[in-house]
Amino acid sequence: MLDPLPLSQDRWFDFRMRWKRRRLRARAIAKALELRRLKLGTWARNDILLFCTLRNERERIDWFLHHYRRLGVGHFLFVDNDSSDGTRQVLLDQPDCSVWTSAASYKQSRFGMDWINALMLRYGSGQWCVVADADELLIYPYWDTRPLPALTDWLDGQDQKSMPAMMLDLYPKGPLGAQPVPPGTDPLQVLNWFDAGNYVIAHKPLLDCLLIQGGVRARTFFKDTPNRAPTLTKLPLVKWSWHNTWVNSTHSILPRALNRVYDRTGGEGIAGALLHTKFLDTIVEKSLIEKARAQHFGNAAVFDNYYDAVAQAPVLWCEYSTRFANWQQLEQLGLVSRGGWS
Repeated sequence: MLDPLPLSQDRWFDFRMRWKRRRLRARAIAKALELRRLKLGTWARNDILLFCTLRNERERIDWFLHHYRRLGVGHFLFVDNDSSDGTRQVLLDQPDCSVWTSAASYKQSRFGMDWINALMLRYGSGQWCVVADADELLIYPYWDTRPLPALTDWLDGQDQKSMPAMMLDLYPKGPLGAQPVPPGTDPLQVLNWFDAGNYVIAHKPLLDCLLIQGGVRARTFFKDTPNRAPTLTKLPLVKWSWHNTWVNSTHSILPRALNRVYDRTGGEGIAGALLHTKFLDTIVEKSLIEKARAQHFGNAAVFDNYYDAVAQAPVLWCEYSTRFANWQQLEQLGLVSRGGWS
């Protein structure tokens, strides 16, 4: 059970975050000038929209589109950050994709979130929206039999305007880079193992959000500095409003109330998982490229050892690894929850 903050402190945090929200919205409006629209499609008022910033994701994009179309996404809005591998042309060829491009700094756009905030401010208000990276595949209870509109209808009935999901790092059994995944094929054919139990969770009162860390990256790359391990908590599904703004990737959002997706009484709210396909065979080569670009972290030098370790094509699998099966398995492990949805 989570003890509530004193009322005075909670109001003070709300006041601080209201000003932060205004600053971030103003920043997004200014950063929109860095975007060049290449294609704007059309969609229905009740369509679920997906927003994504990406760069050089040719090996993933076909399955990404397949997965989210299957879930019921009605239209995709992409920011292509100067891809050079054909990703942009693939997107332009899709009838259900709108595309913007920018050669500006990913890091200086707050890792793409200024661009996403700008597009959602203009196009997302009043609609249910998915926000996901190209290496994130959202699943949730009953996802294989109930599309996203069924889930969002239920969330509307509960007056719940966002749904959390834990990012679940998937990895192969052999060395990284040894098992190629051809474009258009299911990455889970190779990336089908995960760490089941080494997770820690904390409450961050300023944003009133939960912070989950752990998994294979914490075990393998950050074992000596676990507090620097990647944050795994995300809010990939949100009913957007013009006064919303993303704070830190999709880990937290403003107003603060949208982060309160947990049951304060000790029960369980609904929660999905983002199957993280970061460790495709291309990760070995890309780690050296991203280390040189230094665009993905606020203090990129801190992560040099991480990039160097990935470039060595390590084996992430261990005797405690668990083979991924389905969402029911994740629910039994406490990583996914139906909440009151049945």
